[in-house]
Amino acid sequence: MAAAIAAADKWRPGFCLPRSKKAGHGRGRSCIVVTSSVSPIPTVLVAGAGGRTGRLVFDKLKQRTQEFSARGLVRSVESKQKINGGDDVFIGDITKPESLSDAFAGGIDALVILTSAVPKIKPGFDPSKGGRPEFYFEDGAFPEQVDWLGQKTQIDTAKSAGVKQIVLVGSMGGTDENHPLNSLGNGKILIWKRKAEEYLSESGIPYTIIRAGGLLDKEGGVRELLVGKNDELLKTDTKSLPRSDVAEVCIQALLFEEAKNKAFDLASKPEGEGAATRDFKSLFSQVSTKF
Repeated sequence: MAAAIAAADKWRPGFCLPRSKKAGHGRGRSCIVVTSSVSPIPTVLVAGAGGRTGRLVFDKLKQRTQEFSARGLVRSVESKQKINGGDDVFIGDITKPESLSDAFAGGIDALVILTSAVPKIKPGFDPSKGGRPEFYFEDGAFPEQVDWLGQKTQIDTAKSAGVKQIVLVGSMGGTDENHPLNSLGNGKILIWKRKAEEYLSESGIPYTIIRAGGLLDKEGGVRELLVGKNDELLKTDTKSLPRSDVAEVCIQALLFEEAKNKAFDLASKPEGEGAATRDFKSLFSQVSTKF
């Protein structure tokens, strides 16, 4: 009987077996309902899918249809058109919970947050004259609004929706209030990012916080990745990594329990030094920090 159930379960959740003559039954069939052992494919929402790193995460998930069902969240029609994700891409304002309802409709298993405020150079800067450019943030797009309140809104929405894991991509440098990035446009961007990371770590939702180093537009999957804590990697010569590697780590974090409820800095050795990282379970196992 056990063997028959196992064989039938491979084909459908409900089936009928012949009645056993030894048990004294007459001819006919007994129906047994068996729940399929195949787990449903998790749905992953990528917030910030229109960004350079976010789009890589979205594309990688789309390529792994046997493992994930991908959705994207962008802030404009233009971003949606660039991604070309069709009905799987939603438009929403992360500072307005009501605009996120469609993206979360029907249930989301995991959320990957890659949203970030982006400083812009003030008009009139001429690099040929030397000097340093001045930066500003557009109205409604300051780090406090995007990196703190916007991420808080996403975390709260995810919690209400029963999301099982959140992967949040931040930046190294958050332990230093005087970090140069905080002075750009007087936005204090790393301070607000750090505040959102702490909020997530205390939310009760299983999480993975990835504080990436300097992002490179280079080939991924060919470098040895490094994890650290408290900005220790910033004091070394290995404080950057390709965006594609950050994207891959986001996806791998969804696959291993060793990545849950952890926060770490992420960088890589220069290309050609060391062996390309393939064992992500071991990489995550090196991390012991919760925040």
